[in-house]
Formats: sequence, C-alpha cells, structure tokens
Amino acid sequence: MAETILETKELTVDFNGFKAMTDLDFSLKKGELRVILGPNGAGKTTFMDLITGKTKPTKGSVFFKGEDITGKHPHEIALLGVGRKFQGPNIFDNMTVLENIEVSVKGSNKIIQSLFHRKSKEDKEAIDNILTQIGLIDKKQYPANILSHGEKQWLEIGMLLALDPELIILDEPTTGMTADETYKTGEMVQQMLGDRTILVVEHDMEFVRQIAKTVTVLHQGRFLAEGSLNEIENNPRVQEVYLKEENMDA
Repeated sequence: MAETILETKELTVDFNGFKAMTDLDFSLKKGELRVILGPNGAGKTTFMDLITGKTKPTKGSVFFKGEDITGKHPHEIALLGVGRKFQGPNIFDNMTVLENIEVSVKGSNKIIQSLFHRKSKEDKEAIDNILTQIGLIDKKQYPANILSHGEKQWLEIGMLLALDPELIILDEPTTGMTADETYKTGEMVQQMLGDRTILVVEHDMEFVRQIAKTVTVLHQGRFLAEGSLNEIENNPRVQEVYLKEENMDA
C-alpha cells in the first residue's frame, strides 16, 4: 500500500472573521494524481497556499512525508520537495527556453553560476529530457518571449520539473490555452507521474476528464465529496452546489 505523502488535519484559516477553510482533513498517497474541484470561493487557492506556506493556518496541521511543515516558510517547504505552478506563466522572458530550464535545475541556486558552469553529460541529458517532455526540445534556443501562451505554461512546468520535486501542485495549468494545448497538457501531466505525486486544481472539465483518477470537491472551505469523476458527477450534494453556483452566475 502506497505511503501517504501529504496530509492535513483540521486545517482552518480565519481571515478577520471570515473562515476560508474549516477543519479540512485531507490525504494524498505517493504517486497519486488528485484533482481538486469546487465552485468559486470553495477555498481551492487557499488550500494550495496553506500547503506551500504562503498562508499560515489559524488551526490545524500540514504534514509532508510525515513531517509537520505547518508554519514553515515557502522556500523551506520547496526545499523539502514541494513544487507549485501558479495560474499564469512565470518565466524569464529575456532568456532562451534552454536557459530557463538551466537556471531551474536542482542545485543551481545562482542564476549567473548556473548559466556559465560547465554542464556534465548527465546534466545535458536531464535538461534535454525535460525539454522533450514539455514539447519544446526543437525550440530550446528560442527566446522565451516569442513562445505562445500555452508554450510558456509548458516552459514553467519544465522549470518546475527541473527542481525535481516529489509533490507537484498545478494551479489551473490550462488557463488561457487552446483546446489542442489543453489536451497536450493533459498528456504531459500523465507522463509526469511515476515517482512524482501530482495535485491539480482545475475548472476545465474536459481536462479533468482526461487526467482525473480521484477527485476531491471543496465547498465554502470544507470537504464536500471525494471519489472517481463519475461518482462526483452523480453525487447529489455536488450537483446541488454546482446548480446553485450556475444560478447565481446567470
């Protein structure tokens, strides 16, 4: 049985009287791909912020590989093996695609040093493998600023892979992508599994159908439901929440 890599217990955060998260118990197994769903205001981003240390909980705990990481700074959590990609691409526009990956390689903590130190054969092979995985091997000498929006998103995923995290958190990775780019991203995410564990926050249901194994649904900062996508889509409580949300948006 796979070990638990991420766990939260009674995770709660109170923003001046507004509870954005309330007593959330959650667990994720090593090697698992989990999708987090929920309507607007469900607490999805807050949950990601709590895991990665951007937000401190009012109550409760976060455990990564059995270690209590509650209250640790984001850079400390990142060093433990947790990597996060935010919605918009965050890359170095004035560098080439290759240089963006090079400065992100695990252990390259100084940009100038990472660009000019001699790469070993293993380094070069690892970098080319990442570029192939994100579909940009043929564009590695291109300036990053001429890539399409989707390609920039992929480049940031590649930069995340270069850090070699054990847990990868993707916050709406298909935002702004074409249908074709979204599908390719789904293939990419599935190929990233193996030794890695992936947590995806997403609202594009076609993308979710492509990648989802197990889905967790949040609502108003609380656990609502969990199961396969088919189970979630046929869950009366989930249907009620999303129907109310659609009526509010109409």
